[in-house]
Amino acid sequence: MDFYLDTADLEEIKRLNKLGIVDGVTTNPSIIAKTNRDFKETIIEICSIVNGPVSAEVTGQTVEDMLKEARDIAEWAPNVVVKIPMTEEGLEVVNILSGEGIKTNVTLVFSVAQGLMAAKAGATYVSPFVGRVDDIGEDGIELIQNLRTVLKNYNFDTKIITASVRSIGHLEMAAKAGADIATIPGSLLPKLWKHPLTDIGIEKFLSDWEKVAK
Repeated sequence: MDFYLDTADLEEIKRLNKLGIVDGVTTNPSIIAKTNRDFKETIIEICSIVNGPVSAEVTGQTVEDMLKEARDIAEWAPNVVVKIPMTEEGLEVVNILSGEGIKTNVTLVFSVAQGLMAAKAGATYVSPFVGRVDDIGEDGIELIQNLRTVLKNYNFDTKIITASVRSIGHLEMAAKAGADIATIPGSLLPKLWKHPLTDIGIEKFLSDWEKVAK
């Protein structure tokens, strides 16, 4: 499973990228707004830090507006991916961009049907939001499992990005379900390598060593 950071915090991206576990970055308008920085400059800098895909989202609602934005964004860096919302207009845009060789990430997916439509339109990636699905009383991980089955049944190349990951459990279950990628907030990622028994073990080793060293 690949790990994408769900952030636009440049210092956070630089720090975590040094660990060798960051395969890409996803952003959205809300995340970019928190940085108080220029959208284009931020995306270009992120693309220069990480080698993997960097998703940058359009904000237009019409086919014409989204296409104009998407084509512009696609020119910013060779590893940029254009993020498109799951709407009728969005599917048309994805279909057109796919024909032009522009990589897309269809976002705000909450059902297998939506994921299937995105794949049929030619999406490079599809992003089901497991946390938000859980919020409405449904099973986000089951969505990942079912979408994985459907895409495999029909040999789609579209990759599944598990989004709205809120816990270690979400990540682990998404990996078991066969998701290609998980996009993870920077605040959650450190929890993946930490464990109380690891801390206790280190303290014990150091304590024992100090006794011998004396």
